[in-house]
Amino acid sequence: MLPFEFVVIGKPVSYQTKERKRLQTWKQKVRSASVGLWGSQAPLGDYIQVTITHYYDAPYGDESAVPDSDNIVKPVRDALNGVIYVDDYQITDFVSRRRNLNGSFRVRGLSTVLAEAFCQGQEFLHIVIDMAPDPKDLAA
Repeated sequence: MLPFEFVVIGKPVSYQTKERKRLQTWKQKVRSASVGLWGSQAPLGDYIQVTITHYYDAPYGDESAVPDSDNIVKPVRDALNGVIYVDDYQITDFVSRRRNLNGSFRVRGLSTVLAEAFCQGQEFLHIVIDMAPDPKDLAA
C-alpha cells in the first residue's frame, strides 16, 4: 500500500488562478489519476508524508511561465482529501520540488511510474505518499 506514487501529466494550475473552472478541472484530473491507482481502498487514517515534484518544461533562464511551487501544492492536497487520506491535516511532513525537464538527471532506483512519465515527454507532477516518520526518531 505505501509508499504510494503516481503522476499527473500536464501543467499544474496555480491555486492563485482567476480561472476557477480551470482549477476545478485540474483538481479533478489529480483526483482521477490517484483513484485510478488507489482504487476502492479506504483513505489512510495515519499521519503521512507527501512529496510532490513538478517536472516542468521551460528554457533555462526564463521560468516566468512556471507556477510557484507553493501555489500548485494546495490544489493537489485538496484533490487527495477523502481519497488517499481523510484530511490533509494528516500530512505532517511535506516536500515540494521543481525540476526542469531540460536538465540532466542522474537517477538511482528509478520507479516504473516515474520512468513512464519521463517517456511521455510532457510536463508532469510526481506525487509520493508514505507513512510519516516517527517524531521520536527526529532531532528536535
